[in-house]
Amino acid sequence: TDRGVVRPGYLADLNVIDFDRLKLHAPYLADDFPGGALRLLQRADGYEATIKRGKVTFREGEHCGLYPGGVVRGPQAARALANEAAN
Repeated sequence: TDRGVVRPGYLADLNVIDFDRLKLHAPYLADDFPGGALRLLQRADGYEATIKRGKVTFREGEHCGLYPGGVVRGPQAARALANEAAN
């Protein structure tokens, strides 16, 4: 309930995309998970920036060293709606 809207008090993950440069590369497997589990990755050109909680976390596909997010497990309280009601 606190996603999908760009507004103070709501969570937002934003991607800034240059659609003229957008290009997908071939997928590949990485074995960097514990226990030998594999994961499928795919790089792309044209992603100018990824923004999480107002912080640029990726620029031109390179990580910027910031980790402003958190793990969400199970149903979450509607904090954004509570914040909006209080204002």
